[in-house]
Amino acid sequence: MGPLLDGIILGLTLAIFFGFGPALFALLQTTIHRGLGSGVILAIGVFLSDLALVGLCFLGAIQVINKPENNLAFAIISGTILIVFGIVTYTRKAPDAKTENGLKQKKPGPITYLLKGFFLNIANPFVWIFWVGVVVSFTVEYDAKVNSLIIIFGSALLTVLITDILKCFASYKIKRLLTQKIMQRINHVAGIGLVLFGVFLILRGFLEF
Repeated sequence: MGPLLDGIILGLTLAIFFGFGPALFALLQTTIHRGLGSGVILAIGVFLSDLALVGLCFLGAIQVINKPENNLAFAIISGTILIVFGIVTYTRKAPDAKTENGLKQKKPGPITYLLKGFFLNIANPFVWIFWVGVVVSFTVEYDAKVNSLIIIFGSALLTVLITDILKCFASYKIKRLLTQKIMQRINHVAGIGLVLFGVFLILRGFLEF
């Protein structure tokens, strides 16, 4: 297969196998509560974090994180970030009827959503492991040819971004069918999911230490 097709398949693999992690919870919850634009900005934050990870892999900085003595610290930091986001998500109240009727509601700016998407994704060690593996694999397969690698990872990242935007669009469409009670439960489920994932990362870090 050519580099373009390899990249698209790689992007779909990432979207399918890693698309149901913490970032997805935040993506759906943000789109439902804050609108399509906010969800898309968060998706761009996820895209930028993937781009940064690919860059780190090529620069060799990833070797620092792969050292056994750094695993526990990385697990604690990653888990704590997810737990904090989970608590905030769980305690956030769903918009009430008055808000839906047009009253103004203060919401965070685009930079907040951009950073949220960036750090939620980059805090997931499984995403790190994924990119380390594929960067090494494709670099060897294509004999470190820079142009081919740019096409592969460029198309892969764009594929992931497009699928995330489609998830936002789907969430925005079903928003009208959701009552305030259901939206509040979505907050709770998303919050619990983030917290549990964060606790899992910390516990696993201690067990492997």
